Amino acid sequence: MSTVPQKDAGGALSKIMRHSDLLGAVGIMVVVGMLIVPMPPALLDLFITINIAGSIAIVIAALYAKKALDLSVFPSLLLLSTIFRLAINVSVTRLVLAEGEAGAVVHAFGEFVIGGNLVVGLVIFLILIIIQFVVVTNGAGRVAEVAARFTLDAMPGKQMAIDADLNSGQITEDQARTRRSEISQEADFYGAMDGASKFVKGDAIAAIIITLINLIGGLTIGVLMQGMPFGDAAHQYSLLTIGDGLAAQIPALLISVATGIIVTRAASENDLGSDVARQVLGNEKAPLVAGTLVLVFAMIPGLPKIPFILVGGGLVAIGLALRKRKKAAGLATDQLALDEAAQRPALAAGSPELSVEALPPDPLELAIGYGLVGMVDDRNGGTLLSRISHVRRQLATELGMVVPPVRVHDEPGLEPNGYVVRLRGGEVARGRLLAGHHLAMDPGDAVGELGGVPTIEPAFGLPAVWIADDSRAEAEALGYTVVDGESVVVTHLTEQIRRHAGELLTRQAVRDLFEGLKESNAAAVEEVVGDTLTLGELQRVLQRLLAEGVSVRDLGTIVEAVGDRARLTRDPDLLAEHARQALSRQITAPHLDQDQRMRALALDPGVEQEVAGALVQTPEGEVLALDPARAQTLVLALRDESDNAARRGIHPVLLCSSRVRRHLRRLVEQALPSLPVCSYNEIGPGINVETVGVITA
Repeated sequence: MSTVPQKDAGGALSKIMRHSDLLGAVGIMVVVGMLIVPMPPALLDLFITINIAGSIAIVIAALYAKKALDLSVFPSLLLLSTIFRLAINVSVTRLVLAEGEAGAVVHAFGEFVIGGNLVVGLVIFLILIIIQFVVVTNGAGRVAEVAARFTLDAMPGKQMAIDADLNSGQITEDQARTRRSEISQEADFYGAMDGASKFVKGDAIAAIIITLINLIGGLTIGVLMQGMPFGDAAHQYSLLTIGDGLAAQIPALLISVATGIIVTRAASENDLGSDVARQVLGNEKAPLVAGTLVLVFAMIPGLPKIPFILVGGGLVAIGLALRKRKKAAGLATDQLALDEAAQRPALAAGSPELSVEALPPDPLELAIGYGLVGMVDDRNGGTLLSRISHVRRQLATELGMVVPPVRVHDEPGLEPNGYVVRLRGGEVARGRLLAGHHLAMDPGDAVGELGGVPTIEPAFGLPAVWIADDSRAEAEALGYTVVDGESVVVTHLTEQIRRHAGELLTRQAVRDLFEGLKESNAAAVEEVVGDTLTLGELQRVLQRLLAEGVSVRDLGTIVEAVGDRARLTRDPDLLAEHARQALSRQITAPHLDQDQRMRALALDPGVEQEVAGALVQTPEGEVLALDPARAQTLVLALRDESDNAARRGIHPVLLCSSRVRRHLRRLVEQALPSLPVCSYNEIGPGINVETVGVITA
């Protein structure tokens, strides 16, 4: 029996939600009607009650909102509630002046507050107006204005931070799209709140004017038109005027408070009450010190003892309880650590198990200092291991090879906040974080200077600044790209994997790749692998491609290209060049703009002929035997032209013939590791080449 009403109520609620757009339109028409058509007192009482209930509901919703965007409809809701409240004021004014009454709710408010004293009622009403207009409304409006400005200023930095997280593998494409949408919605919300807060201020001014009109107009009508004694007219119309003002201003004050809560709310995982309790009472010293000072006040002669003793004693009791709970939690944590240490298996220094495990080096290793151990502890919010997993999956898709697992461990010999990346036991990169700081980088359009500790971003060698954690919002507002310590480590590790991808590709991994290729292109695999080229020769070809950042994901095309060329040569370098020509679209695509145009640096024909003439055939293959001084001059000329293009916002490609391409790449890769070197044979049809510099060393 009891379930039937619940189902009926749920069905009715579902119907209401489905037709909420229609109800909104009806509500607007009702408000317009209230401004034009006189309302009976009973219906006006209903509308005033709805206004009060709605304002209370809005305040509760603001208290439980975890972030401002949870109530993104608030600016529009603020406008509608203000119009509805003003429509009630107009209807009440019409009744007061026309009939000398305004309904039971208004009369009850006036009687309760005035309490037989007109002056007291007027003073209370004016105090409410001052609180709303001077304190809450002005403060909320200022906060909304500042929040709108800083949100808009911080948008580019936030967008770049999202791109950095996406590139480091911390988030997926869908998550990045969602976060970009939230940034746009946040900017729209605070911009709307900046304007919507003016509704509340205007409402307070309108309330004062309407109150004066009711009071003066009522006295005039009562004395001059109805012949009432001045005292009776003053009492009746003052009671109704103040009752109307209170019935309207109490909901208005609640809406103003909700506005202040929304615009001052920082994003959190909890509601406002939980955050206040946790953050204010999170340190037991706050209630202890406050309670002690209040107890000291109780000793001052002339002050009442009981209230100060009750409040001070209560605060001291809360502080002692918090201290006891914190101590108990610390003991439990220490005991858990001891239990885990006792359960951890120990190996003797000379045991066979330890010796066998120590023999083969790990393909990839990330050693961290003890100060960074928290990054790998997911119980304390560390996400380093999961982010490395994301990076491996991302690089597998990007490079076309399976990235071996990364062994992450602490190393006592490292500095506390340092880390080292090793490749098969050999160190390839090293870095250091600054505890309690974020790394801020200027993308080129920052609008101000940022104080902090100057440093160099380890992955790309860019100038950067270590800033305190609480300065992140300021840095993003100035246009800096700000990343946390974990992102620094993950980005550095990702770039090292890309740079050394060729060394990580083992012969067993190549065999596994070809086994997978057999399912889709068995003919090419059977013709090339084993009969024409050995697995080792194919491995070296793939390593040459990966060393220059060329993905081997299109393995079928690579196998077919090198298989055709293998009848003429088995040199891995020449085979890799032939594979590059087959992958020309993939290679040139990152260097084209929207008009399919490539900005390029070209070699002077004399310089290219000089380089080609310096090629010497040796038993190990073809090498570039250029005079060292001449080679240094050529590298410096390339660097100057590349820097000139970069200052114009251009990231050029060095174009040359396929005869000298790989030799020039090896010549400049140390000084200019990010300069792409392509051959003319890799420029496909439809690509326009614009020469932005000529090397005439």
